[in-house]
Amino acid sequence: MIKRKAGSKPYPIRHYVRIMILVSFAVLVLDLVISLASISIMKQQSTRYLQDTAKLYIDRINHDFAYINHYMGWTLANDESLNMMNAYEPDSSEFLKSNDNLYKRFTELQKNYGQEYNFFFYLKNQSFFLNCAPISVTYTDYLELKKQIYSYIEDKDVYAKFYSRWTPILVNGKYYIINIVPYYNRYLIGLISADNLIRPLRQINLGANGYASLVDENGTRISSPLSGSGKLVQQEQNWPGLLRSRTTISTEFSNTTFSADMVIQFGAFEKIMIAQLLIMLLFFIVTSTICAVMLFFNKRVLGPIQNFSENLAHMNENGQPAGFKSSKIIELEQANDQFKDLVEQVKTFKIAIYEQELEKQRIQLDYMKQQIKPHFFLNCLTSIYSMAQIQMYEEIENMAMSTSKYFRYTFQNGENFVRLEDEIEHVRIYLEIQRSRYRDAFTYHIVQDETAKDVLIPPLVLQTFIENSVKYAISRDPEVQIRLAVTRRESEEEQVTVIQISDNGPGFNPGVLEKLVRGQPLDQSKGTHIGIMNTLKRLEYLYYKRAAVHFSNIEGGGASVILTLPDLPNTST
Repeated sequence: MIKRKAGSKPYPIRHYVRIMILVSFAVLVLDLVISLASISIMKQQSTRYLQDTAKLYIDRINHDFAYINHYMGWTLANDESLNMMNAYEPDSSEFLKSNDNLYKRFTELQKNYGQEYNFFFYLKNQSFFLNCAPISVTYTDYLELKKQIYSYIEDKDVYAKFYSRWTPILVNGKYYIINIVPYYNRYLIGLISADNLIRPLRQINLGANGYASLVDENGTRISSPLSGSGKLVQQEQNWPGLLRSRTTISTEFSNTTFSADMVIQFGAFEKIMIAQLLIMLLFFIVTSTICAVMLFFNKRVLGPIQNFSENLAHMNENGQPAGFKSSKIIELEQANDQFKDLVEQVKTFKIAIYEQELEKQRIQLDYMKQQIKPHFFLNCLTSIYSMAQIQMYEEIENMAMSTSKYFRYTFQNGENFVRLEDEIEHVRIYLEIQRSRYRDAFTYHIVQDETAKDVLIPPLVLQTFIENSVKYAISRDPEVQIRLAVTRRESEEEQVTVIQISDNGPGFNPGVLEKLVRGQPLDQSKGTHIGIMNTLKRLEYLYYKRAAVHFSNIEGGGASVILTLPDLPNTST
């Protein structure tokens, strides 16, 4: 008989079956503990993220409130239009002209901060109340608001109650946020609906029954508790600890009498935990079944499986399988070969994903670099300085306003898509800035289909090709004509937007044009062609290779770029 080595005491199969059952039960309990801990951590992380998001929004609203307060106070004290209106009768031509000037000023302010804001003025001497910008309230609410404003004006504490403190008021069953700025016998009023103010926070994913609302200092909800889908949410009974599916985050505004509450619905986390527990329970049942099968097929199955397990243990450190021992079971032999192929496929897949992520990061970095152009900003400042030296005051105003709008759009656009009308307006501002700097170097013409103004496209895509035309325009003696045309048409049973940018300049270099037509990458080692390549990559990733870009030279001189962009899903055309 063969002597067994010391320490290798054999055990019956039932012994190993008991061990497997105990291990499965321990894994089930451990999974429960890990699931509960994971849910707790995920809730904390989600809550922290939403707190940071809410703080960014609240900070922006605080800044808007502060600026609007300052603007209304400055207008009351310094604007000549109000002095004229206060000195003349409402039906006089001087009053009407001054009212028109005031209306234009506050309409511009409303464009910068949103159509949700409403502005009114009240002249106590004439007992005259009127809006000084387009209003979004109903006429019934307007009359009720006017009546309440009259009562507030008679309050001796109106300055302390409303000035620099945006306060909620109830108008015909609907809450508005109001601020009254007094100056002697005239007043300016700012107003915004509570639902409009909280609307951006409702776009955050707070769960199926999560919602965001405004609450006054008495704890009264002043905006409807609507979820992101517009569904009215009912309050839930509070449960302790991890069983509570809702968490409330409260954030205070500055110089206001209300705060913002975000109620987060964590129902998805509990569903994940239940699904995970069911999986582990299924695993426990399957393990028990396997143990029963092992008792029956002890000699015919366990031995070959042991050999297969030993083969798997011979994996090299770099993940390559070593020489597998042969098995007497055909299925296990096939599994050996398939496992080798699987290891190779996994390695190839991991490398491909890694390279793709690196490419995405590089494109994003190039996009961010393209947004920040300090030399363009410095050139604009230099042009304004030169205009100031020769007292071109009107040109200075236009140049400063265009530069401000240009960089506001550039720095505030962190989205993947923007409205085509906004992008074209940004291009128009850029061209006007360049025309102010290089007079008579070029002219431009923009033709836009009215049905395409609300189409969504990636930001700063058009500017890349416009900049290319301008760069060659300022280096040529004859005046260059730049044309931007936007049309809508149907292609392969879907609506597409066709954008053509063309000029009568020198056109593309033949070598560069050949590579662009063939879809080959351009040489970027000298810092050139970065914008075009970055734009093509962005279109490829954002439209999943459905967007088309056609490059060509125009007969007789000039370059042409045609972008064919499909509509995004769930986007109105």
